[in-house]
Amino acid sequence: MEINLISDTVTKPTAGMLDAMMSAEVGDDVFKTDPTVNALEKKVAKMFNKEAALFFPSGTMTNQTAIKLHTNPGDQLICDKYAHVYNYEGGGVSFNSGVSCKLVDGHRGMMTAEQVEAAINPPDFYHSPLTSLVCIENTTNKGGGACWDFNELKRIKAVCEKHKLAYHLDGARLWNALIARNESAYQYGDLFDTISICLSKGLGCPVGSVLVGSELEIQKALRIRKVFGGGMRQAGFLAAAAIYALDHHRDRLKNDHSRALEIGKVLEGLSFIKKVEPIETNIIIFEIDEDKMNSNEFVEELKQNNIHIIGMGQGKLRIVTHLNYSDDMHSYFLERIANL
Repeated sequence: MEINLISDTVTKPTAGMLDAMMSAEVGDDVFKTDPTVNALEKKVAKMFNKEAALFFPSGTMTNQTAIKLHTNPGDQLICDKYAHVYNYEGGGVSFNSGVSCKLVDGHRGMMTAEQVEAAINPPDFYHSPLTSLVCIENTTNKGGGACWDFNELKRIKAVCEKHKLAYHLDGARLWNALIARNESAYQYGDLFDTISICLSKGLGCPVGSVLVGSELEIQKALRIRKVFGGGMRQAGFLAAAAIYALDHHRDRLKNDHSRALEIGKVLEGLSFIKKVEPIETNIIIFEIDEDKMNSNEFVEELKQNNIHIIGMGQGKLRIVTHLNYSDDMHSYFLERIANL
């Protein structure tokens, strides 16, 4: 068997999801006449207690649209140094919006309200960029799937309100955080101005993210999505997969989290593992003791056993559990790494 633990984006649609896709009623979403896309957008907006939602082909485009929505060229956004919008979106913050990032040295991708307030440029000091937006990522990818303390998010919201800053959430793995912390989508919808909600990671959809916000913000986002080339025609086939996943794939995220914990425990027992980051959700980040085993050799040895993981640079490796990682795969994987 082949085991791909590079990311939770490698999943294939389940049989039930394929059935939903093939029976979807579709139209032309560029003209907003695809009934299944419209149903998805209405469903997600209601889940997060928001006025409106918009379906996108990718999480990166969703985040980039939100950033453009909340800023003007020359502005600056505040985010943690590990943030996806800074590290993994191709420099889109500057290319698409003409905006710079003020990076905060947080903990595992999470910053405090005090750090956010300290990073705000004085609005009357025209020599520095105008701070206009704070971006949060939950869970944190580079932070090893860490979940934010919701009370800290509320404190950051108070800072944003005090300084009249917009507040955006990159919720690429928000579903994992909601399950791990027993929180609700309503809580997040009430806190953030806009949220990017990914469907192609933990929920296992082939494509897609949704942006939620006010009616006015989503109308503006529709124009930005057009400029970015994100209009899709008979997208209802993809939206049907998303509706199915929302109805059937959220509770099972607990399985991904428990398997990740079990992998972490095995890794911690190996003499050549230097460190395993705390595991809260479905991401395991760990470091190899290079004096005992070369990390590239470790990855290659796994590959020889049809197991695929990925390096994150600086000696760190990543494993991500997901929908298509079965019990049989899990048993085989634990056995193989225990005997390396």
